[in-house]
Amino acid sequence: MKSHLIESTGYLLDDEGRLREPGYALRPPFYYDHRQIKASPLRVKDWDYYLVNDDSYAVALTFSDMGYVGLVSASVMDFAEGSFKTTSETVPMPLGRMGLPPSSDVGDIDWENGRCRVHFVHEGDRRRISFYMAGFDGDDELEVELSLTNQPRDSMVICTPWAEDEHAFYYNRKIIGMSAQGAFRRGALFHVFRPDEQGASGASFALLDWGRGVWTHDNVWYWAAAQGLQDGPDGKRHVVGLSLGYGFGDTSAATENMAFVDGIAHKLENVDFGIPPAPDGSGYAYLEPWHMTDDQGRLELTFAPEIDRTDHMNALGIIATDQHQVFGRLSGTIVLDDGTAFPICGLRGSAEHIHNRY
Repeated sequence: MKSHLIESTGYLLDDEGRLREPGYALRPPFYYDHRQIKASPLRVKDWDYYLVNDDSYAVALTFSDMGYVGLVSASVMDFAEGSFKTTSETVPMPLGRMGLPPSSDVGDIDWENGRCRVHFVHEGDRRRISFYMAGFDGDDELEVELSLTNQPRDSMVICTPWAEDEHAFYYNRKIIGMSAQGAFRRGALFHVFRPDEQGASGASFALLDWGRGVWTHDNVWYWAAAQGLQDGPDGKRHVVGLSLGYGFGDTSAATENMAFVDGIAHKLENVDFGIPPAPDGSGYAYLEPWHMTDDQGRLELTFAPEIDRTDHMNALGIIATDQHQVFGRLSGTIVLDDGTAFPICGLRGSAEHIHNRY
């Protein structure tokens, strides 16, 4: 079934707190208003997640209000060392009070406590990211200052319901391939992110994963994102992005799968990540090569893993998370909407498999 493109506008939810129109769009079509939600505030899950990377490092920053707990989280991935560090600060029972704006285009986050400082600010066509966390790695602080520009024309926007709960929904936007300039400092380590300068190697790119919604208790999802410069079949360098995923809610109206070339979206339908099974049958062999395909013959990619950023927690079996966000490189071919076979060679990205109960 072909994904449904949303062309209407207005409020996201109807008077009964149900998703008005499941489907996908290239820009946010609806207004998200907490006052329309007809569910417990414990079930509301809102977050902003930024990731910036070049060929050497990636930094990921999460600011989220999950109803009964808030989470301020930072991760640094060192590709040369094949290592990562993640540290999180929890905020008990925020219940929507952490100040996340209802739009991904306007509205700022300005929050701090005794340990962390978070400023995600819109300044015209620029997004400014300023982040500080004490005790990120032992006594080492983490400071991040970024300027994100050149937002692509298209983005991945999806409105997803859950079949088992008419008041559950997921409103999500992923902006892939923004130019990034700035730096981070972790203790004595200082690294500069530089934007693309006429196709120079080592360019830095950023993405935003913006999510708002009401979730059911137990969910599994798969999501992959990649961004960087690639040589096209025309012999020119292009900014290429990927957003691929499945497994979250009722996606019968639309999938979230898209490829982007110079900011232009090319819609894909159903995909499979082809994660190899573990030899003992206990799960997946995350650090072995993955084989990503789709159901239209347009996606043929090999994902070569480098780092498995894991996170596990289980509180009496009621609140639990099992996360594998794997960083690596993608190679293969994507067929664009006009039938062009676009080669992918070593595009840096991540692919995750996550199971949450909360």
